[in-house]
Amino acid sequence: MNFINTNNIKGDVFGGITAGIVALPLALAFGIQAFGGIDHPAASSMGALAGLVGATFLGFFAALFGGTHSQISGPTGPMTVITASLISATWATSQGSFSAIIISMALAGIFCGLFQIVFGLIRIGKYVRYIPYPVLSGFMSGIGVIIILQQIYPLLGLKSPVLVVDMILQIPAQVSKGVSVVPLLLGLGTILIVVFFPRFTKKIPSTLVALIVMTVVSLFCSIDAALTIGEIPAGMPKPFFAKEGLELSGLNWMEIMKMAIIPGLTLAGLGSIDTLLTSVVADNITKTKHDSNQELIGQGIGNAISGLFCGIGGAGATMRTVVNVKAGGRTQLSGVVHSLLLLAVLLGLGSVVKYVPLSVLAGILIMVGWGIVDFRGFRDLSHIPRSDAFVLILVFLTTVFVDLLTAVGIGMVVACVLFMKRAGDLAESQYSSISLADFDKEKPWEDEVTLTDEMRKTVYVQRLEGPIFFGSITGFQKVMHDVPEGVSTVIIRMRLVTFMDMSGAYAMETAIKDLQARNIKVYMTIIQPQPSLIMHKTHLIPSVLPEESTFETFEACVEYLKSQE
Repeated sequence: MNFINTNNIKGDVFGGITAGIVALPLALAFGIQAFGGIDHPAASSMGALAGLVGATFLGFFAALFGGTHSQISGPTGPMTVITASLISATWATSQGSFSAIIISMALAGIFCGLFQIVFGLIRIGKYVRYIPYPVLSGFMSGIGVIIILQQIYPLLGLKSPVLVVDMILQIPAQVSKGVSVVPLLLGLGTILIVVFFPRFTKKIPSTLVALIVMTVVSLFCSIDAALTIGEIPAGMPKPFFAKEGLELSGLNWMEIMKMAIIPGLTLAGLGSIDTLLTSVVADNITKTKHDSNQELIGQGIGNAISGLFCGIGGAGATMRTVVNVKAGGRTQLSGVVHSLLLLAVLLGLGSVVKYVPLSVLAGILIMVGWGIVDFRGFRDLSHIPRSDAFVLILVFLTTVFVDLLTAVGIGMVVACVLFMKRAGDLAESQYSSISLADFDKEKPWEDEVTLTDEMRKTVYVQRLEGPIFFGSITGFQKVMHDVPEGVSTVIIRMRLVTFMDMSGAYAMETAIKDLQARNIKVYMTIIQPQPSLIMHKTHLIPSVLPEESTFETFEACVEYLKSQE
């Protein structure tokens, strides 16, 4: 493992410090967002603490054990949305038990980590590349919209509802009751700084500048203490089972376990996708090659330990990773330095962070959500295939209004079905039948000219090209049924058939039996290895089609037919 490059220690240290500075406001904001759906006096401070703990522990252990040299890990928008849903659901079902929330969040993080470790051990990382872009685009855009909708309320000095539908429908009623002007102005000022400060310099993170400047401004304004983060407990975090004030008696542990395991699996899947996509970005910038399965193991260890200490789950963070690389970070040391900086904040600066207004963090998160939305994907909807556009919109709407896991599941199923249809249509278009008596109408293949004039009157050729699988058997069956009356011999050309599944093998068997029932002799030429294997395993060869009726070349088949005349 290239943990330290002695030639780049300065770059790694500076990159880690820079990434840590960028990560601080985001960790606070994501943590508070995760706890935004519960009505508890300590929600903001506990959320901020959970965000910092998650960024610290995940960032440290993912860097230590991961497979991407310059990756910076921590809470991200998609992961926080899932955690927020879990916390809100636990709060509702446990009748306001803060202990149940802490335990369910911790267990979800531990489950997430364990699932990711399993993903890495069974080497599932390579399959992430098979997720279609419309699914990712619709999913990420949906998450971006959810984040923006959730932050509209704290931007106005209000408490955000839990459900997205309520967030949309309740805005007019909430606004009519009155809006807190000071939080709104602080939030808008934050957005303006995040947008325009990079035009002057990009050396200092605009989110940190916005956080500091607008927090200082808020000290001179009459802002309610309830609209700030509040006191964050200082000191080294304790495991969830040893936290002070946690009431373990009377809790339905089995119910909490059930509530946590599915979100844990969702966090693991989403976090793995998010992480490995960020790893690809890091590879492109640094011209290196990450180990995807080792990265999943590192993320799993980090999320499990983070959950153990009541931190929210996270993943490889693209923006923070890019900042680290641009600032000189090249090895895992930069990720460790980033975490140590956040640990320093966690241990000693809680009394300073307590003055940060929630509307300022809302402004930062609104810009994060805006950056997640894939505007390019929506802009190109009228130019891309309708099937891709349908999947993108379907996943987007399902993500926003139903559920994140459901959105990915439906999107993958629909995308796969549509892909199989396109693949089947393409394969079907390559199948053709030709009577060799019609050479003047159909151009023969080069080796087909060897047939005699007499043979052309009774020989029919089935040219098959591409895979024969369940998505293409309708077209295959149609071609096989096109054999006219008077034909005594059919040659099935398999030279360009590279793949055959069980459906294809059974369809081939039925077609051959139908031809044989019409007293038509069937021959097959140039069978590639995989189709040959499946036809032997299903006993199509030799039970239905004898071995002597198969030939390595078309010419060999023609010579055999000539010998039978």
